[in-house]
Amino acid sequence: MSTTETSSSHGYGIGILVVIVALGVTISWYTMYWLPEENQKVFVDEHILHPNGETIVNIIDGSSSPDQKDNYMPKLIQVQLTIDNLVIWKNIDTTPHTVTPDSHDRDEITDPYSGEFGSTGVIMPGEDYEFLFTDAPPNGAKVIPYHCDPHPWMVGTVEITKSRF
Repeated sequence: MSTTETSSSHGYGIGILVVIVALGVTISWYTMYWLPEENQKVFVDEHILHPNGETIVNIIDGSSSPDQKDNYMPKLIQVQLTIDNLVIWKNIDTTPHTVTPDSHDRDEITDPYSGEFGSTGVIMPGEDYEFLFTDAPPNGAKVIPYHCDPHPWMVGTVEITKSRF
């Protein structure tokens, strides 16, 4: 009878040790891998965060009409980091609009500093939507086509490049 009690107490002790080791491994993984990725701060040069200028895109009056050829003015936005990478869409129409990326690929439309590109809702008449682009490929341009969700004929394109200086 005493051998049965001894073996069950050993099993209980081994079970506690396994739980303690598993808890230690879980805490180690959490603090070494998961937390640093979650709390990672992106370093962005001050010149990029505070560009010399800004780019204004007007959503002109009458843009909600399919007959209107000009809606986002300008339609092609060429942005250079440190020069004019703050883009402001101004709704001067009498209808609400959106700035929605054509792509649903988060890697293509997410800026490492500013987050996901695109207005979070409608831009009401007289309101603005701002986005600070902080990342561009080393050679060439990052191209993001966009549109207005309620008015799909309204289209535009943003090209982001690094400045040459």
